Amino acid sequence: MTACTTLKEIDTSIDIDAPPCTVYATLADFGNYALWNPYHVRVAGSGVVGEGLEVRVSRPDGVVVDVPHVRLLEAEPCQSLAWGGGINGIFAGEHRFDLEQREDGNTHLSHTEVFSGLFIGFADLPVPVLTEGYERMNEALRREVEGK
Repeated sequence: MTACTTLKEIDTSIDIDAPPCTVYATLADFGNYALWNPYHVRVAGSGVVGEGLEVRVSRPDGVVVDVPHVRLLEAEPCQSLAWGGGINGIFAGEHRFDLEQREDGNTHLSHTEVFSGLFIGFADLPVPVLTEGYERMNEALRREVEGK
């Protein structure tokens, strides 16, 4: 058996009726993920770029995964947050939250992930399931932020 897929992408988005800095504050508050986030049920770490994170996901198909070797890659207040890990060319992933201020002052969130490398085809990464999980998280984030 050989791996044919070297790239998998998940692209989701949502509009949130709150300014980007408010949305970012909720995304960057890892300690509260368990209170509102149905997909990333645990994210723990210092929040310092380059430092390790503990990430646990609960997929819509019932699979729970502790994601190994994750590092915070980017933390630009009011703009973007990204984490990921792996070995480039072999198996790597980058999970991103990019915030864009709309004309009305509210936020357009792009929530994406790109998996790349020779061994992606062997990994349990069902794009439809992950997409559903990200969409559920997006909606939960919208409710959490707009309810404050």
